Amino acid sequence: MDSIFIRTSVRDFEDRVVEPHKIEKLLRAAMAAPSAVNQQPWEFYVVQNPVKLQEIAAASPYAGPVLKAPAAIVPCYDKKRLAAVEYADIDMSAACENILLEAEQQGLGAVWLGIAPIRERMDKVAVAICLPENLAAFAIIPFGYPVGKKAQQDRYDTSRVHYI
Repeated sequence: MDSIFIRTSVRDFEDRVVEPHKIEKLLRAAMAAPSAVNQQPWEFYVVQNPVKLQEIAAASPYAGPVLKAPAAIVPCYDKKRLAAVEYADIDMSAACENILLEAEQQGLGAVWLGIAPIRERMDKVAVAICLPENLAAFAIIPFGYPVGKKAQQDRYDTSRVHYI
């Protein structure tokens, strides 16, 4: 699976719309993620409206890449669907990673912008996209066609591997 070894965080995007079938593949990849006790707590909001993209970018001081992207996915978890509450963040993280890997596979770029567990940021995104009370915004993932491509750095470090 080469995507793991070539994926980078992309923060600059071409002014080009991403095709609906590619967006669907990102969402399918997200929903293929493992989850604790198969709770699948996720729902995904695809934001393409430029005004809404500006609003969610304002939710975090680190969300500038949203302003450069043609679209963003806001992964949310349903608080009523949590059979294993303590694993919600892990489930959502697996779904986010799958989106990033699928974006790379399709020739797209994306970056994971964490907003959870900072309630103020989560609430700002929730207001911007009109989330119902039962949903909590977890992250913002702007995506699109990348401007340029950089190589992923090799992070393998044998000093961090221990065999028992």
